[in-house]
Amino acid sequence: MSLLTNPLALRMALIFFGIAFSFVIVVLLMRRLRRSLTTEASFAADAPAPANSPLYAVIQQLKQQKHELQTERQAERRRAKTSENISAAVLSNLSSGVMFLTSDGIVRQANAAARQILGFASPIGVTAAQVFREASLLTTSDQGKQKVSEMIQRSLRDTTLFLQMDADYLTPAGEPRTLDITLTAVRAPEGEVLGAACLLNDQTEVAGIRQQQKLRGEISSEMALELHNSVNAISGYARRLNASSDPKFARQLAGDIVEEAARLDSTIGGFLSGAGAAASAASGT
Repeated sequence: MSLLTNPLALRMALIFFGIAFSFVIVVLLMRRLRRSLTTEASFAADAPAPANSPLYAVIQQLKQQKHELQTERQAERRRAKTSENISAAVLSNLSSGVMFLTSDGIVRQANAAARQILGFASPIGVTAAQVFREASLLTTSDQGKQKVSEMIQRSLRDTTLFLQMDADYLTPAGEPRTLDITLTAVRAPEGEVLGAACLLNDQTEVAGIRQQQKLRGEISSEMALELHNSVNAISGYARRLNASSDPKFARQLAGDIVEEAARLDSTIGGFLSGAGAAASAASGT
């Protein structure tokens, strides 16, 4: 009670209160001033430089270069997309089958012709060993037939990577086919081997024609031999008939000539019938 009535204590309390109030006011004013300076600095940074200043020219040049770079990138993406579409269209319309194999022998791409020739709905993701399975080369060696899958695996490990072969192939549906297979390396611009392009051609019809031609050649040789023997026999009978004066022996020789002529006619007729049937079958296919 004595402190409240003491004039000195009241004066001290008023002075302390005044100092505390002034400190709070100063702190608030400093914060407001700092916020104002920060806002003005940001406005100054965002504000465009004068048109006649060097900084303005540099900024405009950088903006132009940025725009040109964006335009060039868009053009490159359009060119890459166009090239990709053209490549896909060309591959899809090729009559030859084309596959891309990785260095591990996995099929990554295959056009429609390749799927049709191989008899696969989609060989993508399948290994070459699974695609060609028991397919073997047409040429044989003393050790037996060489497998196509083994030849491809060996070629993929080779840096030169080129292989051309004819093979007997069996589709998953059991259809026998004769394939012409060409394997060549696909390289990156730096020269690294990325995998191999596998070109497939169905030579089944061509192989069948060659087989028919070979068979006809063999038949023609046999036919020529038969004709030669028959003509010699008939000629011999005719000479003996001409030299004979015995009517009974002459009749026997005449019968032999007729019999040999009938056999020759039968042989020629059979050959012509077989050739006609083969020609009809070839035209039908």
